[in-house]
Amino acid sequence: MHQILNTLYIITQGAYLHLDHETLKVEVDGKTQLQVPIHHLGAVVCFGNVLVSPAAMHRCAEDGRSLVLLNSNGRFKARLVGPTSGNVLLRQAQHRALESREQTLAIARNMVAGKIQNARHVVMRASREVEESEDVEAFRLVGERHAAMLSELAESRDIDTVRGLEGMAASLYFSVFDHMIRRYKETFRFDGRNRRPPRDPVNALLSFIYTLLLNDCVAGAEGVGLDPQIGYLHAIRSGRPSLGLDLMEELRSVLADRLALTLINRQQITRSHFVERSGGAVHLNEEGRKAVIAAYQKRKADEVFHSVADRKMPLGLVPHIQARLLARHLRGDMEHYIPFIYR
Repeated sequence: MHQILNTLYIITQGAYLHLDHETLKVEVDGKTQLQVPIHHLGAVVCFGNVLVSPAAMHRCAEDGRSLVLLNSNGRFKARLVGPTSGNVLLRQAQHRALESREQTLAIARNMVAGKIQNARHVVMRASREVEESEDVEAFRLVGERHAAMLSELAESRDIDTVRGLEGMAASLYFSVFDHMIRRYKETFRFDGRNRRPPRDPVNALLSFIYTLLLNDCVAGAEGVGLDPQIGYLHAIRSGRPSLGLDLMEELRSVLADRLALTLINRQQITRSHFVERSGGAVHLNEEGRKAVIAAYQKRKADEVFHSVADRKMPLGLVPHIQARLLARHLRGDMEHYIPFIYR
């Protein structure tokens, strides 16, 4: 029996989060809108102008519960965590692996293999759900190219080649993403990935869900004692959670992208959920963020089969399991890091 601790998302501007004995309470205009036992929570994520009492911050830090601060559009600002936990020997092994060209290559290669296989799964599934021959052919060609890239990846001998294949595979995948949007094309037309800021509703939706997923992947890394800034596929950059981004790659298509497509195709997200800012930036409004967060939490509860664990588990548990598998590899308990392959 595995319990996934919930994440509390606070998006109402001007809300006040404070601790009352063993309960976290959220007040708006002096009235309690939500109260939840603190031991039920694994993390708290605040969007924009949300006030947090010192007592609530201290308790979260003491319990190892992350408190994440984002701006109102979901852009990361800060993360409050308590004293560094976990085995220092694990973090030493994490740094040693980064210094080893061969081990870094092997970890990154397997992560990209997982990403490509999962993206190919989404594309092949889409090909079975469409009727237009043009769409079917486009999906087939991308699926074939992804399969060829997996063979090229297995023969790659340097990290730049691995990163290049990852980029090409992602470009191919997004070249047919618009074909997977089957309804409301006048609003949700996708002409390619853009961000910082997103300039259309589809990219705004994807970026927001990716932010939620990244927070879960960083939490997974921190939960086993890994340094979320020391990654293998993503180059190290000051302030960037490279390992969180690494762990996220295998789950982008099967968790984030499929959720975005479901929300669009089922009209759970509409044009009314977006707002356009000056300069052409497009973002989800408060109502849209609420709808996406609710759907994201529900999606994480869906059960999937994990080949290494050899059983079904909630999809939301996978980032934590993958972080644990990486830790086992770094300690020398597993010969290879084994990526998550969606079935």
